[in-house]
Amino acid sequence: MNTPENDSFKEIRPYYDHEVNEVVQEVINNPELISAICQFRFPQLHQSLGFLLRPLIRRKLKSQFSDINRVDQFQSQVAGYMNRMIRNSTDGFTVSGLEQLDASKAYLFVANHRDIAMDPAFVNYALYQAKRDTVRIAIGDNLLQKPYISDLMRLNKSFIVKRSAKGVREMMKALTQLSGYINFSILEEQHSIWIAQKEGRAKDGIDRTDPAIVKMFYMSRKQKGSGPTFSEVINELNIVPVTISYEYDPCDEMKARELNALATEGSYNKVEFEDIDSIVKGISGHKGRVHVHFDQPLSDEFTNADQAASQIDRQIWDNYCFYPSNWLALEKLGGYEHISGKPMITQQERNQFEQHLKAIPEKLHDYILKMYANPILNSRGLINT
Repeated sequence: MNTPENDSFKEIRPYYDHEVNEVVQEVINNPELISAICQFRFPQLHQSLGFLLRPLIRRKLKSQFSDINRVDQFQSQVAGYMNRMIRNSTDGFTVSGLEQLDASKAYLFVANHRDIAMDPAFVNYALYQAKRDTVRIAIGDNLLQKPYISDLMRLNKSFIVKRSAKGVREMMKALTQLSGYINFSILEEQHSIWIAQKEGRAKDGIDRTDPAIVKMFYMSRKQKGSGPTFSEVINELNIVPVTISYEYDPCDEMKARELNALATEGSYNKVEFEDIDSIVKGISGHKGRVHVHFDQPLSDEFTNADQAASQIDRQIWDNYCFYPSNWLALEKLGGYEHISGKPMITQQERNQFEQHLKAIPEKLHDYILKMYANPILNSRGLINT
């Protein structure tokens, strides 16, 4: 696809095919990226033998990526890494609901958010395996702390959400541009988008759609007089609630530490590159079983964002996949014996959960248990926030 003449989204949009090769060449020759890969792959050797390893890494990157000229070629390489990650860090990946969606249509996938990188990656992998077009991914600029990271994300069809915008005027401008791009991608370019239901992950296991996200979808279309109504825009965008369920969250202890700090100290300050550490842990850590469900697009009369957000919530909650880890956490919290639907749980599954809990400091156990139990409680209407 050629760049549109009026490329008003150039600074935030993903790269188009004709831009790919030049960006790829810059990325694979970036010394910082090569050093980061060296440190990640060879943590014990990168300091003493880095001078030998870095040229080998550069050669490997060139052999894999130097001839890439299109986004789909880049994503095919990413798919190989996804295959390996699923084999090594999950006990199975399953998908449901996708067969109900028209492959020829563009959708706005609004998903619950548990993992920075893996949530959209699993959605994309599900689409890729079904031989459907992958999505463009909304990603906060707080995660793009290095230019090569931004380039890698935009090669993988990510677009930038300017969370760092300061001041009311600058924030409104950024949100209107984001809204415009989402509408342009879906309605003009017929290209689907993934966005989380709220800013930041649901660290407590409670999935709630922020109505401000839904309002943002409408911002660029809002007009006085003859413009489309809020409800018309919401229905035009083909909003599909997506539920991703992890049997185990590789970042659960990190999330629990943050929740504990907020509860006991009143604040939590991230260390430098903590988000990057979360990404690495989310990719490499054990996840157990993982399931992604695509629901039907929203289709109703919505007078405001709260109504639409509530409908997204209900569809996400209704399609959560409850694993033994969820039920065992609920059992340990106690007081919920009246909740129906608990499956037969094997001794092996109980032992696995106990071992997982045992590896985490006891002072964090209550946060961990609630993290896993809350999706069940949320689905039954037992959580008020």
